Amino acid sequence: MGMEFIELFEQWADTYDESVTGNDIEYKEVFKHYDQLLQKVADRSFGHVLEFGPGTGNLTIKMIEKGLKVTGVEPSPSMRKIANQKLANKAVIVDGDFLSFPLDQPIDTFVSSYAFHHLTDEEKETAIAKYGNLLASGGKIVFADTMYESAKSYKRAIEKAMENGFHNLAEDLQREYYTTIPFLKGVLERNGFTPKFKQCNEFVWIMEGVKN
Repeated sequence: MGMEFIELFEQWADTYDESVTGNDIEYKEVFKHYDQLLQKVADRSFGHVLEFGPGTGNLTIKMIEKGLKVTGVEPSPSMRKIANQKLANKAVIVDGDFLSFPLDQPIDTFVSSYAFHHLTDEEKETAIAKYGNLLASGGKIVFADTMYESAKSYKRAIEKAMENGFHNLAEDLQREYYTTIPFLKGVLERNGFTPKFKQCNEFVWIMEGVKN
């Protein structure tokens, strides 16, 4: 599951917090409203939260401030180290990923930000089915990630990045497994969720699925 990206995150760990400030012109729109976006994810979460890919813990902090119990599942050792230092034992951060994670207590909300695109569409469907089997009625999936309204709009985003000379962004959009909202909506519905989608910036939407 996206383990081919681990080395990238090992290298990115020390500068990740700086990169989300929007100072990199290529990724300025990707991380636009970053702080508010994370807060929206936290505000939609409740109970015991399992967070996939907490990275350096930025979303984790917002959920802790809301009084939620958080277990983070992070495959990058360097990211886990920084998160643990930042969180000061206020959350548990364990090794794992979207498909393989330790679970010793019921989960109320599965959350993630800027990470679900590391899974192929097939893996995304497997993951959502797994969460559906683990959640009780009313439980939630709340994921913020880059996604597109159609395959055509995804293709256009790549073309626009290239036209703007944003070669790193264009390469990123083609290297990872970005998907479409109709695909995700269908997967959620097939697995017993009522889906909602909310656009936060040009790239990122919040996908919220409530278990029926």
